[in-house]
Amino acid sequence: MRRAGRAAVVTAVAVSLSLGCLTACSGGGSGTGTKAEPRSGDGPRLRAEAGFVPRPVLKDLAAGYLTVRNDGAAADRLTGVSTDLADDVTLHTTQGERMRAVDGLDVPAGGELSLARGGDHLMLEKLDRRPEVGEKVSFVLHFAESEPIEVEVPVQPTTYRPAE
Repeated sequence: MRRAGRAAVVTAVAVSLSLGCLTACSGGGSGTGTKAEPRSGDGPRLRAEAGFVPRPVLKDLAAGYLTVRNDGAAADRLTGVSTDLADDVTLHTTQGERMRAVDGLDVPAGGELSLARGGDHLMLEKLDRRPEVGEKVSFVLHFAESEPIEVEVPVQPTTYRPAE
């Protein structure tokens, strides 16, 4: 029975993500965040931008997308995310048609971590409510080395396609 329940959740998430994958996703959203200063020396210098949450298809499950840029000389790792919209936010990676939760996602030195449809992304589970288009969702991004970043991202229509 437990497997059947888990399979139903995975199927619902896959359907939700598949709907999102019908549109291309790259930078261009309007969500921005504060810069995270490294805890010491010439470490990572992070900032979050181009974020959005598609209006959830389901009442208790949503996805979140954004880009974390690292202008620093050292890599960092996104280790967790929190929001008041959901009881649980998990980091997910997608390989082929399989999605799985991960403990962290790397932010390379001088590079970026792109959380986008069809790839790495945030899963918001146990939503307190279903947000409306135009509303802002606040996230706090937690890293292995850098201080947390607070970011607000807009809720977009499910069919939203960021500018390329």
